[in-house]
Amino acid sequence: MRIVKDIAELRAVLGEQRGSGHRIGFVPTMGNLHAGHHSLIARARQCCDFVVASIFVNPTQFGVNEDFSRYPRTPEEDARGLAGNGCDLLFLPDVETIYPFGAERAVRVQVPDLGDILEGASRPGHFDGVASVVARLFNMVQPDAAVFGSKDFQQLLVIRRMARDLAFAVEIIAAPIIREANGLAMSSRNQYLDAGQRAQAASIHATLLWMTGQLDAGMDSPAEIEAAATQRLAKAGFDPDYAVIRCAEDLSRPPQTGKERAVILIAARLGGVRLIDNLEWEPANARH
Repeated sequence: MRIVKDIAELRAVLGEQRGSGHRIGFVPTMGNLHAGHHSLIARARQCCDFVVASIFVNPTQFGVNEDFSRYPRTPEEDARGLAGNGCDLLFLPDVETIYPFGAERAVRVQVPDLGDILEGASRPGHFDGVASVVARLFNMVQPDAAVFGSKDFQQLLVIRRMARDLAFAVEIIAAPIIREANGLAMSSRNQYLDAGQRAQAASIHATLLWMTGQLDAGMDSPAEIEAAATQRLAKAGFDPDYAVIRCAEDLSRPPQTGKERAVILIAARLGGVRLIDNLEWEPANARH
């Protein structure tokens, strides 16, 4: 696996690949990688000839109370994992490469409405930072396809809308959530949980399954399901942020619960660690 740090070298390598008719796949990350990230590389490998990953801890997506300096940085271990899982090139830019005029003075990309609710409401400015850095990386890599994990479902929708609105010639591919044996969605944040909390955290997935069960049973009051789910999380020791049912296309409130494809999203804190997860759901008559 080749490692590059500047745009000129990146474009030179990828220009050679395009000249050979190769399809370029891209997986942007903030590092501290785990099996979930490696699954994104595998997904990109399925549909592309040459796979690029980036590692960049993006300062513009951290909120006022989120410590950018404490985000775990493990580049050497990450590089070994990427090389062992089929990545061809690792792009390791510094802040000056991504934000040549400084992060505080950078041009911002905003995705209105979709970026302002749920995670966007809990973490103001977060999705502006995400959209801004992904737009820059798309311009630098110019991939044919980019793979994002479905665990960050709202982020996936934000990036899809941004890519369409700005006419990026890139296919956005969603990869499924990779889970621990107890159902906990894999996340870099899981390392901050002790053994007891990891077992306790399985209640998030269990609550998602309970909510889908309510929809399967014909329960048509989303507010009642959401309120009961929030109670379940609180009783399990969480500080719930939200447990909601939304339209899978745009995260709007469904006009008729149980009548169209939906996504159920949960965000909750456990011992100071904020965890998110989701499950997609569709009516029985739409299942294959």
